[in-house]
This record gives sequence, C-alpha cells and structure tokens, in this order.
Amino acid sequence: MSNHVLPAVTKERGSTFVWQRKKGNAIYKAYALLALTTLFWAGNSIAGKLAVGHVSPMVLVTIRWAIVMVALFVLSRKQIAADWQAIRGRLAYLLLLGVVGFTGFSVALYYALVYTTAINASILQGGMPLFVFAASFILFSSRIAMEQMLGFILSFIGVIVIAMQGEVANLIALNVNVGDALVIVAIIAYGIYTAALRSKPPIHWTSLLFMLCVGATCSSVPLLVLEATQGGSRLPDTQGWALIAFIVVFPSLLAQVFYIRAVELIGANRAGLFVNLLPLWGALLAVTLIGEAFHSYHAVAVLMILAGIGLAEYGGRKLSRRQP
Repeated sequence: MSNHVLPAVTKERGSTFVWQRKKGNAIYKAYALLALTTLFWAGNSIAGKLAVGHVSPMVLVTIRWAIVMVALFVLSRKQIAADWQAIRGRLAYLLLLGVVGFTGFSVALYYALVYTTAINASILQGGMPLFVFAASFILFSSRIAMEQMLGFILSFIGVIVIAMQGEVANLIALNVNVGDALVIVAIIAYGIYTAALRSKPPIHWTSLLFMLCVGATCSSVPLLVLEATQGGSRLPDTQGWALIAFIVVFPSLLAQVFYIRAVELIGANRAGLFVNLLPLWGALLAVTLIGEAFHSYHAVAVLMILAGIGLAEYGGRKLSRRQP
C-alpha cells in the first residue's frame, strides 16, 4: 500500500513546489513590469509639461492615440481579425474603456500640466489606487484587506498634502490649484478603467490595445474640434513632434502593454498599488530634467504614499493567500 501512496504524495508535493515557484516568478515579473510602467508614465507627465507651448493638449491626445491605433493595426491585423468574434460581442464595452481610460485620463492630465507642475502631477497620480479600490468594490464587490484599506488611506492623505501645498489653510479655504484638481479627475478615470479591465473579453493584448485606441481616437476628435473652435489648437513644432514620439512609444504603447499584462498576473487592486511609484519617478525626473523645485511637503507626501504601497501590497498578498 505504501508503495502506491508515497510516490503520489511526492508527486503532489513536487507539483505544489513547481506551482509555487511559477507563481512567485509571475509575481516578480509583474513587479518589474509595473516598475517600468510607472517610470514611463512619470515620463509622460514630464513630456506633457515640456509640450506646453509646443503642441496643444487635444492635438497631442488625438495624434498620440491615432498613431498607436494605426501602428497596431498594421502590425497585428491578423490577430485582430482572429479575435474579431470575441471583440464584436463586447465592442461597446471596449470602446468605452478606451474613452474613459485613455481619452479621459490623457485630456485631464495634459490640460492639468498647463496649470500645475510635473512634480505635483506625478505625486498626485500616486493616489490612483484609492480609486482603483473604490471602483473594484463598487463594480465587482471585490474584497479588500484591512492593510489595503489603511494603505490607501495613508496614500490619500499624501495626495491631500500635495493638493493643499503643505498648508492647512489652503484646504480649509478650498484653495486648490486647477491643475491639481484636473489630475484628480484624471486618476479617477484611470482608476475606473483599471478596475473594469477585469471584465475584458479573452483576446490578445494587441487586439485589446487596438480597440482601446479606437475608442480613444474616436472620442478625441470631437474634443479636438472644440479646442480648434475656441482658438486653442496648436500644431506640433519640432520639439512637439519629438515629445509625441516619446509619448507614443513609451507611455502609450509599452506602458499599456506592461500594465495590462501585470493586471493579468496579480489583479487590478495589487497592480493599481504600484502606481504609487509614480511620485518617486516623477519627482526625480522633474527635478533632474526640467529643474522644478522639490519642497518639504513633496517629501512628506512621497513618504506617506510609499508607506501606503508597502502596507497595502502586504495586505493584498495576505488576502490572495486566503482565497482558494
């Protein structure tokens, strides 16, 4: 009897070890993807700030997503055609994701950078997990660990520190910079998009990104026309085109691919937490590349947000171990 049982147990233990090792590798892969994603997104804020005066926000948004859309179609049209049956059944949903996550976020962010600093925009984006958690709970009744709750509350307090520029009087008087307010609008949009990604159809990432770009491009055109009728449009000059090229390749294409894959590996809640790395990258890039001032309240906010990510990620991992 033992000759039949022991090999089975050994095999089961070996399989468990292999499964745990693969799971661990997937987690570390997701961490690396998210670190690069947030670096590229921080670069997006820097590029958006440098674009002020060289290309108007809606021209930038429209060209950005149109180029990515065309490039994906040229490179992946066979894959898109293969996925079309699955896409057609969720067409409106995918287009709406593109409108909210790509157009909504980009428009709010680039207009925000006309009025606020790249440091503020980057640090404020660290509060995005708060809205990912909220959207996941409202849309899908996702479970949230106590540590996650405490972590994003801590991060949100850091966001408030930035919004009031370190002065309690500004909060009491509701004296908030218009640009900072627009960044908060942007992160709400991307939080909803991140949570909603879990309901995407089972299609290849290139097909998914293409459809999101279709929704983003189509919804950008009316806003571009509105900007033009108000006399606010500005076609890109040489610096504007260089910045658009950077934004297309890194924040628009590579970062989106990395983020989508990371969400598949560890889920929207845990992936959203790593957006908290944006303040670190953003502050570093803003100070070194465009010479923005780093104030003491920025340091306080960054520390609070980074502490929040550590606490919330710990809670996320503990919660995932409890689930079957």
